[in-house]
Amino acid sequence: MTSAPVIVSCGEPAGVGPEVAAKAWRAMGAKLPFVWLGDPAHLPPGTAWQAVSHLAEAAGVATHALPVLPHPFPAPAVPGQPAAANAAEVIAVIARAVALVRAGDASALCTAPIHKGALHEGAGFAFPGHTEYLAHLAGDVPVAMMLASEAVSPPLRVVPATIHIALSAVPRAFTPELLRETIRLTAAALRDDFGFAAPRIAVAGLNPHAGEGGAMGSEEGDWIAPLLATLRTEGQLVSGPHPADTLFHPAARARYDAAICAYHDQALIPIKTLDFAGGVNLTLGLPFVRTSPDHGTAFDIAGQDRADPASMIAALEMAARLGARRAKGASL
Repeated sequence: MTSAPVIVSCGEPAGVGPEVAAKAWRAMGAKLPFVWLGDPAHLPPGTAWQAVSHLAEAAGVATHALPVLPHPFPAPAVPGQPAAANAAEVIAVIARAVALVRAGDASALCTAPIHKGALHEGAGFAFPGHTEYLAHLAGDVPVAMMLASEAVSPPLRVVPATIHIALSAVPRAFTPELLRETIRLTAAALRDDFGFAAPRIAVAGLNPHAGEGGAMGSEEGDWIAPLLATLRTEGQLVSGPHPADTLFHPAARARYDAAICAYHDQALIPIKTLDFAGGVNLTLGLPFVRTSPDHGTAFDIAGQDRADPASMIAALEMAARLGARRAKGASL
């Protein structure tokens, strides 16, 4: 563990983010100190919190209260009802948290869920989601989104090559250049963050049964298989294209360290089915560690003390571990 704590951006205050952060602190306390960046008025009633001036104070404060770096918001948080007046500050908190991580004051960033529609309507948010905004803050670097669960055995890590686009747009967007870049980002993360000396990557086909020899689509034969063959000659341990419907059972998962899928649901349905409560969202390609719970704002249960903090806890644990690993690597 590094001396610098994880910083948690508050996310949408009308959602379950403040609740799962408070519950995560109650579950972990000083075992994994983190600092919550947001308006303390948005925390659940009765939350024991204490303001900190510097993130280094987190370890001492976390023994008895949730460490909070206050960031005032103009409007109260009404559960399930995002306020347009708060949208700009939700975005500002993310930018402030990134600055703290890049300055070395925090070891990693863990982001609570945002509501893209509310940010777009309230502040003209121009990005499809958190991932794309973080890439912009980092200098418009190429990124990929990994969803990971280490609670299932064997562990599952999935990376969708295309993310927040319509299914009808996937065949045009899923190109050899994109797949090559996604494989590069995934292999680098598996080596540098997860410690795999020789990462094994499985690639799913775009079409049912991976095209079934051209009967259900030609992309696999036209360019996916040739690209993977070229990468193998370059020393990469990539396999596929595999039929996606047989890629996620335990025996299949034992043969790879991460699976790359062509589109959002092809990757996210299996991991959310296997570990809905504990999956972690990890952004690959950033110059800092960013994780997030693998759930949304859950407006339907916000303010009811029903939110499960398991995914937030898993995201914090992964952020701390990967942040410590990067700090150790930087000091060598």
